[in-house]
Amino acid sequence: MRHGISLGDRIRYAIDSTFDRGSGALVLWLFALSLVIVLLAASAASLLGIAPAGEPAMSFAEAAWASLMRALDSGTMGGDQGWAFRILMLLVTLGGIFVISALIGALSSGIDARLADMRKGRSRIVEQGHTVILGWSPQVFTIIEELVEANRNQRRPAIAVLADADKVAMEDAIRAKVGPLRNTRVICRTGDPLDPADLEIVGVDRSRAIIVLSEDPSAPDAETIKTILAITRRPDRRSEPYHIVAEIRNAKNVAAARIAGRDEVELLVVGDLIASVVAQTCRQAGLSTVYSELLDFEGDEIYFATVPELVGQRFGDCLLEFEDAALIGLQPEGQRAQLRPDMDRRLEPGDRLVAIAADDDRILRRKDAPPPIDPSAIRSGLSAEPLPETTLILGWNWRGAAIARELDHYVPAGSELVVVAAKPIEQIERSAIEAELRMQQVSFHRADVTDRDVLDEVMQGRFDHVIVLSDRDGLPAGVADARTLMTLIHLRDIAQIQGVAFSTVTEINDLRNQRLAEITGVDDFIVSDHLLSLVLAQVAENKGLAAVLGDLFDPESGDIRLEPAASYVEPGRELSFATVVEAARQQGQIAIGYRLLEPADATALGHGVVINPAKSSRVCFGDEDRVIVLGA
Repeated sequence: MRHGISLGDRIRYAIDSTFDRGSGALVLWLFALSLVIVLLAASAASLLGIAPAGEPAMSFAEAAWASLMRALDSGTMGGDQGWAFRILMLLVTLGGIFVISALIGALSSGIDARLADMRKGRSRIVEQGHTVILGWSPQVFTIIEELVEANRNQRRPAIAVLADADKVAMEDAIRAKVGPLRNTRVICRTGDPLDPADLEIVGVDRSRAIIVLSEDPSAPDAETIKTILAITRRPDRRSEPYHIVAEIRNAKNVAAARIAGRDEVELLVVGDLIASVVAQTCRQAGLSTVYSELLDFEGDEIYFATVPELVGQRFGDCLLEFEDAALIGLQPEGQRAQLRPDMDRRLEPGDRLVAIAADDDRILRRKDAPPPIDPSAIRSGLSAEPLPETTLILGWNWRGAAIARELDHYVPAGSELVVVAAKPIEQIERSAIEAELRMQQVSFHRADVTDRDVLDEVMQGRFDHVIVLSDRDGLPAGVADARTLMTLIHLRDIAQIQGVAFSTVTEINDLRNQRLAEITGVDDFIVSDHLLSLVLAQVAENKGLAAVLGDLFDPESGDIRLEPAASYVEPGRELSFATVVEAARQQGQIAIGYRLLEPADATALGHGVVINPAKSSRVCFGDEDRVIVLGA
């Protein structure tokens, strides 16, 4: 057996290795072979004097041109004269049929492959200062919608989406579910957010903010943490810190996520956030509208502003210095923002004010005198000893335990919590919940919460608050919402028949079912994914906002409340909102709006909720109206 390598073997290996490099190498070889055929024919024609009959000998250039034309088009030789010239051109034409035709085919295939790659979304974007969204979930549509609204006053804003999904399918879904994109460009790319090479495609090193969404419902936190690591631990990453916003389902995974992202990541603990909103809202009708107003970009939002001329003044005295902005806190230079600071705390150089306003350029100190305050209309507060409360949770999902714990922060001692769900009791973490509750006695019952007989037996007019949770753990969103609506319809009928009153808050998965939930007479509803999307978009636009929102949802730091207006001002008297602000200030609170039980225009006023009214605006409260305050 021969073990040597012949020259032919080496040539074949070299050719095979070249072809392995792709269609580009094939095109190069075919082009070279085509050029050889044309040049050989031109050389033969010019050196041997071969020319059409009756014509002078051809130069090399003319012979090369004639050979090229016949190689590209076999019909060109139809009028050739002289057998020597015909035979030479026939050989060129035959070479063109086999070689140049293959070259044209290879070029066409290469172009088709390139177009297919472009369709797959694998080209690298060149945007600067854009927002990157990693992952694909129903939340992406609300996030894009909010970012588009926030970018209206920006020049050439862009959003890049990287997910393991078809580029065209993502673009079609965005066009179908998101409104007009206005001046914002949305670029979709197909790739794996865990792959550093794919992260380069969307330019994470040139981005202004990065939003990480979870695509794996079975292990969402693990995927999120791995994505954070893929961004921050890349060897060729940028030197400047990233601004990463990510959601974490289980609070136990926060420590690992913070180790992965350090101070470059803002984490939203999904379960705790929604649980806090549900717990607060079930006791205060209209609170979800307040949060939605503050968290979307269409109305009033939370901004930071520096007003040097107020340095040295007390924070409480600054509350009336802004006609169209409501101060809620301040951020000392280099420190965490503080909500509802001490009213006597004087502003220092470098302090930034935290305010609710329509836009950051609306936080302007008034030039005229503040609106007049009517001291005779101010009440000192009508406090009463809180009574134990009874709360019913119908249905169960992974947020249930967190909601039970959050309720314990708000209700008085001796309160009662009853859980009725179709799930086995052992799946409801009964022992863990019982061990953590201090203010409530809890009991669990297994039953179908859509069964009217079950609800008739459970209700019996003894509950102050009812929370209806969506069973998303085992059902599609649409089916879970349908079951929730059935429960709400029964509850409304039971309330009418028994003549009892109780507040009802429910969790809705699909925002399109909002109107149906309102028809059932529910006091409030929480669209959890929608609310989370709003928070993600807000924090992505303003990194310092994460601490403020964290305090808003923390009962120990001060929360938003809807208190009886009669606790602050005399009902039935028309007065300026500045009077309400002063009345709340005297009680150590900050008034940021109000809710009218019977507004003149419920649609325009968000069902009676008004956030950040002008200080000079006039209002007359009834006995059932509420003042929205930030208190402790």
